[in-house]
Amino acid sequence: KMCRWIAYTGEPIFIEQLITLPERSLVEQSMNTEMNYDTDGSLMGTNGDGFGVGWYSERPTPGIFKEQTPAWSNENLKDICRQVKSHLFMAHVRATTQGAVQRTNCHPFKYENWLFQHNGDIQEFTKVRRDLQMQIAPELYSELKGTTDSETYFLLALTFGLQKDPKTALQKMVQCVEKSLKDHKTVDPFLNLSCAMSDGQSLYTIRYASGTPSKTQFYSRESGMVQGIKKGAENIVIVSEPLDRAGKKWTAVPDNSYVVIRDGDIKVETFI
Repeated sequence: KMCRWIAYTGEPIFIEQLITLPERSLVEQSMNTEMNYDTDGSLMGTNGDGFGVGWYSERPTPGIFKEQTPAWSNENLKDICRQVKSHLFMAHVRATTQGAVQRTNCHPFKYENWLFQHNGDIQEFTKVRRDLQMQIAPELYSELKGTTDSETYFLLALTFGLQKDPKTALQKMVQCVEKSLKDHKTVDPFLNLSCAMSDGQSLYTIRYASGTPSKTQFYSRESGMVQGIKKGAENIVIVSEPLDRAGKKWTAVPDNSYVVIRDGDIKVETFI
């Protein structure tokens, strides 16, 4: 999946301040990406195979709005972004490589108080899909609504204990996928994961790849100033691609990293 995503945590803001208003907003990136390269090195110009927004507000479980239509042409998305205020939200625009263009395949995915979104790809998912999905816990299997590798990753991570120990669960998920690729003797197996997830309190991301270059990921405490967000120690944006062209505002997340953001604190650790 060669997609674009953003995630924000900090003071409550209108979500349009990151999704629709910036110079290089997520909606702008859905029409014209500048850093989204396919596995063959070609630039993926558009991300028009659906979108989604997930946000936390007054309740522990998040709200979610997603459609299979392009983000740039959806008037409902603009209205919702203009009206909804949130202290923690994420959004995603999709360019499909795995799974049909349908609403159930749009990100973010939700389970109880958790949200999950993903940019990346896996070689020959169709060969390993059944093997991977058979390892999803029986009580979670009914949550599988779509046909993407991303949703399978999320349910595997939940199976391996995401709600109690996110880093260990994500490591086990990756090890499970890599073992399946090896067992099925895929040629030059590769896995590419740039994921963001949240339980409504903390924001977690991973940037990891094996057998291929990893997808870009950046964070910033300053990105929002042009959109009317006060520069504050607790206001943090993490993205696939910067929301403006002021490069010094953005710090690249290193390859093979696990990031935890909570209460204005950013921890970047080695993932595997």
